[in-house]
Amino acid sequence: MAKDLTQGSILKSLLTLSIPLILANLLQTAYNLTDTFWVGRLGKEAVASVSISFPIIFLVISLASGLAIAGSILVSQYKGKKDNNRINHTATQTMLMVLIVSAVLSFIGYLLTPFIIRLLTQDPTIYHGAVSYLQISFIGFIFVFGYIAFQSLMRGVGEVKVPMYIILSSVLLNLILDPLFIFGKWFIPSYGVAGAAVATLSTQLLAFVIGLYFLFKGNHDIKLDIKKIKPDFRLIKKLTKLGFPTSIEQSTRALGMTIMVFIVSRFGATVLAAYGIGARIISFIIIPSLAISMSTSTLVGQNIGAKKTERAEKTVKISLVTGFVVLSLVGILFFIFARPISSFFIPGDVETIKLSTLFLRITSLTFGFIAVQMAINGAFRGSGNTLTSMLLSIISLWVLRLPIAYILSNYTSLQSTGIWLAFPSANIISALIAVVWFANGSWKRHNKLII
Repeated sequence: MAKDLTQGSILKSLLTLSIPLILANLLQTAYNLTDTFWVGRLGKEAVASVSISFPIIFLVISLASGLAIAGSILVSQYKGKKDNNRINHTATQTMLMVLIVSAVLSFIGYLLTPFIIRLLTQDPTIYHGAVSYLQISFIGFIFVFGYIAFQSLMRGVGEVKVPMYIILSSVLLNLILDPLFIFGKWFIPSYGVAGAAVATLSTQLLAFVIGLYFLFKGNHDIKLDIKKIKPDFRLIKKLTKLGFPTSIEQSTRALGMTIMVFIVSRFGATVLAAYGIGARIISFIIIPSLAISMSTSTLVGQNIGAKKTERAEKTVKISLVTGFVVLSLVGILFFIFARPISSFFIPGDVETIKLSTLFLRITSLTFGFIAVQMAINGAFRGSGNTLTSMLLSIISLWVLRLPIAYILSNYTSLQSTGIWLAFPSANIISALIAVVWFANGSWKRHNKLII
């Protein structure tokens, strides 16, 4: 049975949810690194074929993740309300919609893959590998989205350990399957670059099947009901209304990262390499912040469903303080050890290490502000205010970070340092905007639209 998060220690509940989520996200990172490691043994063209496909895969997953998150929001509120019928009905409709949308996207994506890759590269040594890798990835999207839906629904009822164990199993299996399908062995032929996609598809299929088993078994206060598989258009409309802003939020973030690379690249390979190191480190810092955000969303959703608005508000305050303290301490460590960390990624390149060290030191002391904004974003999502969460993310990236980076690097003498300064500036200002918006209390007045 899933734990009741509407009573007991808030901090304990936050940590109970966050720690498995952090581990799950780290495992997901290891999953991607495994693919890169084995594909790298085929040469730089193979790595390029996979790398050129990643932004497309990330963008499509971002667009389609909204429905799963919307299902999680509704399930968490119905869990707090102790309405098991609505939990199960919402879970069934969410999974139905996610599978339909993923099937459509997979079909369209498969057909358009040659055209998409041709737009990105004309190099024949990259083109064919990229097409095969991306087409197989599109075939597996139905399993990817299905598992994302399972993970989100389980998180809604407060169960995060089972998905973590499934991801751990997938990572271990991928370690074995990657070299088998890439290089071939025994009765398995060598698929080259496409082999990484085949291995990933296999593990995603297994993870999805295991997820469905748990949902149909119903041992965690959530159960798929095959009798309710008929589309409920009223609920689907509600899921779409909740999920669309989240999809836009995720996809604009993916697009924003691409735009930032364009801003950085005009300063040459050394600055781009320094940015790549810093961006990779920040992506690791995002993992605990993201876990706190997801945990806050679940806790707020369940407490609003239980009509415990004061406890929900207290949850947010504890979450943002906890996130701020933990990430600030991590930031201090990164500030102190910025140079050896940079040297680890690119040993011997003095100029790149120097620039990367500067980037880390300018940015690291504001890591805590990232946690503050993400905790509040999680609170808005949990209360059903996904539009507000979307607006805060757009403000942070598109109104603050990107324009500041462009203006400071192009119209001042700061040059590349102006790009580095855009990160702490956006972190602090967007966190303050989020706190003021949350303190306004408008999120409390909208929860009746959900439950």
